[in-house]
Amino acid sequence: MTDDAFDPDAVERGVRRWLERAVIGLNLCPFARAVYAKGQVRIVVSDASTPRALLAQLGEEMALLRDTPAEGIDTTLLVHPLVLAEFLDFNDFLDEADALLEAMELDGVLQVASFHPDYQFADSGPDDVENLTNRAPWPILHLLREDSVARAVEAFPDPDAIVQRNIERVRALGFDGWQRLLADDDPGPPPTP
Repeated sequence: MTDDAFDPDAVERGVRRWLERAVIGLNLCPFARAVYAKGQVRIVVSDASTPRALLAQLGEEMALLRDTPAEGIDTTLLVHPLVLAEFLDFNDFLDEADALLEAMELDGVLQVASFHPDYQFADSGPDDVENLTNRAPWPILHLLREDSVARAVEAFPDPDAIVQRNIERVRALGFDGWQRLLADDDPGPPPTP
């Protein structure tokens, strides 16, 4: 997406479609449904066009999440369609995000998860379907509260099984199914238990 075509509303709609159809619809994250239904997911579409500007905005979002009760905002998705389009650059930027977290003394309070259109796990090839579990329509820095993550993991009987189950789901769906799932005209899957 170029600067000329930047439409923050369209980006947010695409992220919501991905959340509702893939993350929640396929139950890739069993913890997402409740906070999304309660309106506790903040989606911020950044207009940052440089990593430095994005890092500054990330700091602002970390401070806002730190200073806002979880009942208001439990988690934040910082979507940045204009910067870090190359996965390796995005992956390198995660070190800066973690350093900022430590500099703000939020290590152990917040954590940063990552999603990218070209996400690739370290031991996988770029065309391995397993990468779909961390692929999103645009690069996303996902800010999570450590306390919320800990409570969610405690409530889930076997959190380690989530990864394997997700791999099985995206393998069954395949790349073509994934693309259809996120298409504008696809109603999405029925909710997965």
